[in-house]
Order: sequence, then C-alpha cells, then structure tokens
Amino acid sequence: MATAMAATAAERTVLEEEFRWLLHAEVHAVLRQLQDILKEASLRFTLPGSGTEGPAKQENFILGSCSTDQVKGVLTLQGDALSQAIQDARNHVSQAIYLLANRDENYQFKTGAEVLKLMDAVMLQLTRARNRLTTPATLTLPEIAASGLTRMFAPSLPSDLLVNVYINLNKLCLTVYQLHALQPNSTKNFRPAGGSVLHSPGAMFEWGAQRLEVSHVHKVECVVPWLNDALVYFTVSLQLCQQLKDKISVFSSYWSYRPF
Repeated sequence: MATAMAATAAERTVLEEEFRWLLHAEVHAVLRQLQDILKEASLRFTLPGSGTEGPAKQENFILGSCSTDQVKGVLTLQGDALSQAIQDARNHVSQAIYLLANRDENYQFKTGAEVLKLMDAVMLQLTRARNRLTTPATLTLPEIAASGLTRMFAPSLPSDLLVNVYINLNKLCLTVYQLHALQPNSTKNFRPAGGSVLHSPGAMFEWGAQRLEVSHVHKVECVVPWLNDALVYFTVSLQLCQQLKDKISVFSSYWSYRPF
C-alpha cells in the first residue's frame, strides 16, 4: 500500500510539473504563434487606398457563371465600395489580436481556467470574423434598392436592373435582377418578398410608387485569393486554440477535482 501511494504521489508530482510548464511556457508559445498568424490575416483585410499612399487602388475581377456561359463580365472595384463585410471581419481579427497581446511574455497564467477563458474569447472573435465572410446578409429587395449599389456603376445601369454585390466564403458574388413594373390593374396577387441572399424570379416588392416583380436573375462570381488566405488563417488559428484547450482538459482528467 505504501509503495502504491508513493508511486501515485510521484506521478502526481510529475504531472503538476508538466502542467506548470504548460502554463508558463507552452501557452505563451501558442499565443505568439496565434498573433503571427492573425497579423497576416489582418493584412489581407487592408482596404485599398485606406492609407495615405495615394489614390485608391483598383481591383479587377473577372466574373462568370458556373452554370452557363451566357453571363460574363469584368468588375472593377475602387476604394471601399465593398468595405463593410471586410471591415467587420478585420475588426474581429483586431480584437482577437488585442486579447492575445494583452498577456505579454512576463505574464504568468496561474490556472488552466484562465487559459480556457482566454481561448474561448479569442475563438469567439475568430468565429465571428469567419461567419462574416461565410454567411452573406439576407436583404429584402427594397433594402438592395436603397443600398445604392446600382447607382455606383459607371456607366449607369438601366433603370430596370437591380444589383447586389456581396462576399460569400472566398468569392465575390454579383447578382443582377431584371425587373418589370406591375400594372395597377394587374390580377397578380401582390406579396412582397422577404429577406434572402438570392431572390428568385417572381419575387415582388414595392419601391416608391411602383410595384415591381423580378423577371430574370443572373448571378456571376469569382474567387478572391486573399479571401481564401484569410479563411485558412481563421481555420488554423481556431485549431490551435482548440488544441491548447484540449491539453488543459487532459490534465484535469487526472484529478477528481478541478486543479485549475
């Protein structure tokens, strides 16, 4: 019995030493790695022309449809026309970097729970950043009309066209809705369409004094390489956070009570 107790005590001592090393050394190594990765991700969201380096940089995107060759085009973006989704994602990345940098090399984590709390906070920001790119906003047709996207095209688009431009995963998507006005004496049952990422032909809405219906929908898209890079950085960072959480949890399984 004495030998068994001694072995258990010795094993416990080793585990406690390993756990202290994890808190004092490995945690900071992971935090440094996360900061390096997220700083690279943040650079991907630097808006063209957002600094003082001169005129806004133009980006050209060759758009095409995966289902048909009938619709193709080249979209030139200048300045921050699509800045909202990018800025939101970057803000979440910046908040994650702030949380990580708030614990410098001299900071000593005292408990595993403290590390878990930090990882949860960082993962929340990274998940929000990723979701901002992977989950396009659902908009009603009047909201799309009010967004001003159609008016930003040069030359101007015909008045019977409505355009939405958005980010989905690593793709820039452009949807063109061709409209026709419903006559006051129309026998169609007018039902305004609700919010959607992509509206279908037959969707109706009211804009100003007119009732309109979508007659045709055309969607084109293209892959944006730097968006793909950002999504990879988010995935790798989330995996690192989860791996560190798992290591903390493994140590807790050796005790009947929470050692942290």
